[in-house]
Amino acid sequence: MTIPQQIAKHFRDVHFGGNWTYVNLQDTLKDISWQQAIEKIQSFNTIATLHFHINYYVTAITGVLEGSPLEAKDAYSFSHPPISAAEDWEKQIELAKKAALKLAGLIEVLPESRLQETFAHEKYGNYYRNLHGLIEHTHYHLGQIVILKKLLHESVK
Repeated sequence: MTIPQQIAKHFRDVHFGGNWTYVNLQDTLKDISWQQAIEKIQSFNTIATLHFHINYYVTAITGVLEGSPLEAKDAYSFSHPPISAAEDWEKQIELAKKAALKLAGLIEVLPESRLQETFAHEKYGNYYRNLHGLIEHTHYHLGQIVILKKLLHESVK
């Protein structure tokens, strides 16, 4: 297995299962209603906002791998479309799922030599750093989603 294939597997695992931590985004979101997804707990971001934020960077990196300039802006990464029905939440989840599968496929066929090349701008480091950073970023926010989900489920009891 090449290094890009290993990175793609690691990326898929955090989204769809099979990772070392045994927690993944898709399984975690399965039983979260749209109302729970947008419920605000204290000053924390909502589950929907964190989920959108994760996918925002997946989409940004996908663009770069497809040859586009990096167009992501941190200021927009938490601004998701309104969620006011189950269909809105399901659409967000489905778009993120498709984006994750697409990016995993792009990573998998990335020439290994590209991993050490500059990613978009010198200040961002190389492809290897950014791809692993995206996986770390997803794990970090997945942990937040898990905690928020537990708080929401405990408040129902």
